[in-house]
Amino acid sequence: MGSLRSLLLICVLAIAMPVVAQESAPKKVSFIPQWLPQSQFAGYYVAHEKGFYRKYGIDMNLLDGGPAQPSAVLLEGGRADFATMFLSTGIEKRAAGVRLVNLAQIVQRSSLMLVARRSSEITTPYDINGKKVGLWGDEFRVQPMAFFKAYDLNVRIVPQGDTINLFLRGGVDLASAMWYNEYHTILNAGVDASELTVFFFFAYGMNFPEDGIYCMEETYRNDPDLCCRFVKASLEGWRYAFDHPAETLDIVMKYVNERNIATDRSHQKWMLERMKDVIFPTPAETSANDAGIRQVLRADPRFAVPMGVLSPDAYETAVTQLMGYGLIARRPSYSEFYMDCVKPDAK
Repeated sequence: MGSLRSLLLICVLAIAMPVVAQESAPKKVSFIPQWLPQSQFAGYYVAHEKGFYRKYGIDMNLLDGGPAQPSAVLLEGGRADFATMFLSTGIEKRAAGVRLVNLAQIVQRSSLMLVARRSSEITTPYDINGKKVGLWGDEFRVQPMAFFKAYDLNVRIVPQGDTINLFLRGGVDLASAMWYNEYHTILNAGVDASELTVFFFFAYGMNFPEDGIYCMEETYRNDPDLCCRFVKASLEGWRYAFDHPAETLDIVMKYVNERNIATDRSHQKWMLERMKDVIFPTPAETSANDAGIRQVLRADPRFAVPMGVLSPDAYETAVTQLMGYGLIARRPSYSEFYMDCVKPDAK
């Protein structure tokens, strides 16, 4: 009888062991940033390379975004579990019926701008009327379209790719640019800052926070703990990135070189420094002379919030303006859109 009991116990343990191993195994997920590898996403690369995701029980498959693979499309289609996108894009998608949710708001201040040469006699928004404007795909057009509507501008939209060459060669009068990326590329091409007119959207009352971490609502409902662990690992990656910039640039350049992306360490260093500016904006006036922009950037104190938090005020500002300019037909509520994975008691 004792032998039989022992045999039964061994069988029970043999059956149970694979289950325990399965439960403790890291959860496989896919993540896609909205663009190609660069310092804009340094925190995620660092979290991946330093093992932060695995520390939080996540086996992360890092995908490449860009014009050919819009992050919102892959997220909605189930080809990615997590993605980054601009707040305005997330709101627009949610208002249109795509049931995605914001898990954490990383970038608190808008860096998106339009850039023109002063020689084209474009110095005010009204001078843009009738001009050729380079715009990226749908995910990056919400803010520019709101800007055009605000100033009643009729422009000729020209699709813009992943370089600034069309602008440098005179193919468009204005180009889309990010402060941390294309703007610096223009300066490196030999164009002096004094030769440029820049239209920062935040300076025209459209300070929409940009990169946030998103997933589909079903993903969050099925496993809120996994979603918040992904956010915590990502935030840890960003903090480490800013504390160890040289090591971070080594990691970024590894991804850049593997994809044969035309950039250099100096440009990625500029981008990493600017990312810190927009992730941690200060409520006081700060000079942007180091960026070659001879103007004062005023960061709205409403956006001086902890990394990862989506301010209700910031959200309401974006939703109200998108509604006012007719870019969304429904007003998603803050509570249905934002799943706070940053608060201490988050799942």
